[in-house]
Amino acid sequence: MKIRNLSLINYRNYEKLNIELSSGVNVFQGANAQGKTNILEAIYYCGFGKSHRTNKVKDIIMWDKEYSIIKLYIEMERIDRQIEISLLSDGKKGMTINKIRLLKIGDLLGVLNIVMFSPEDLRIVKESPGVRRRFLDMEISQIDKRYYNSLVDYNKVLSQRNITLKKKNPDEDIISVYDEQLSEFGEYIIQQRLNYIELINFYGKEIHKKITMGKESVEFIYKSTCDYKAPIKESILNDLRKSRKRDIGTGYTSVGPHRDDFLININDADAKDFGSQGQQRTVVLTMKFASLEIIKKIKGEYPILLLDDVLSELDINRQKFVLKSIEGIQTFITLTGYKDVKKFLQGNYKLFTVTDGNIKVEE
Repeated sequence: MKIRNLSLINYRNYEKLNIELSSGVNVFQGANAQGKTNILEAIYYCGFGKSHRTNKVKDIIMWDKEYSIIKLYIEMERIDRQIEISLLSDGKKGMTINKIRLLKIGDLLGVLNIVMFSPEDLRIVKESPGVRRRFLDMEISQIDKRYYNSLVDYNKVLSQRNITLKKKNPDEDIISVYDEQLSEFGEYIIQQRLNYIELINFYGKEIHKKITMGKESVEFIYKSTCDYKAPIKESILNDLRKSRKRDIGTGYTSVGPHRDDFLININDADAKDFGSQGQQRTVVLTMKFASLEIIKKIKGEYPILLLDDVLSELDINRQKFVLKSIEGIQTFITLTGYKDVKKFLQGNYKLFTVTDGNIKVEE
C-alpha cells in the first residue's frame, strides 16, 4: 500500500494542490504555520474519517469557502483505490472509495492504515485514562471492524443506561436489559484490548531496549474495572449489578471498559508520575513503532507513517533510530529544515518546501 498522489481543494490554507508522492520518505520542511501539518492531517482524515486536531469541519475549510475536498490515490496489491472526502461548511461530510459512497466511518476504517506520531502524543502518557483508551480504540479499530462496531454499540447502550439512571424513578427492568447488552459488547472490547496490550508488550519491549541502548525496560499493564481473568462477560454483568444502587445515586455507569486504563511502566516505575520528559517521549515513540509492527503482523504490510515535527524533539541517537526504522515504510515527515535529516535518508525520497500553502519540490 502506497499513497501515489494527494489532491486538496479549499483545505485549510491550500486553495488548490496536487502533488505526486514518493513511495519512500516524503519530507515537508518550512517555517511554522505554513501548512506542513495540514498535509499530514489530510492524509490522516482519509484513514480515520476525522481530523486529529479538531472536531469542527468548519475549521478545516478555507476561509470564505463553502466546501473542501481531499483526494488520495493509493496503489494497492489488488485494486488501486481513490479515497475522496468532501467537507461542507454546514458540518456535513461525504466519503467515497472509487466513487462508491460510504455510509459510515466504519466502512472507511482499515482501508488506509495509518500510524501518526506528533508532539501532542505525549498526552497519552501524561493525561487522563480517556486519552489512553482513545489510543487503544483508534489503533484497534483500524485493524478490527468488529471492535469498532462493538465500541459504537457499547457507547449507544451506555448512553441509554445513563439517561435511565438519571430519571427520578428509573425502571430497573430496563437497566437489567442494558446490563446484558453492555456485558456482551464489553466482553469483546476488553478481550481485544488485552490482546493488543499483549502485542504492544511483545514488540515494544525489544524496541524500547534498542532506542535506549538497553538502559531502560518498559511494560504496559491493562487496568480493568472488571476481573478479566474470570469469564469477562459474566464479570462485567456482575459488576454492573453490584454497582447499580451507586449508579442510580450518581446518575452514571461506574464500571465497564469505558472506565478502564493501562499503565506504562519504565524500569518498574509509572511513566506518568515518575518519568522524565525525555522518557515519556521515548515510550510514546516505542508505542508508535510497536503499532507499526502490529499492523504489519495482522495486515501483512506496513501502514503509512506520519511524523509531525517530532525529530526536533529527539536527541541524535533517537533521530537515527527513527530514520533507520522507516526503511521500507512510506513515511511523511514535517520539520523546519533539511539539514539534520537529509544526510540520513536512503532509497526513495522526496523533499518539499512549504511556504504559505504553496509546495515546491526540491531537487
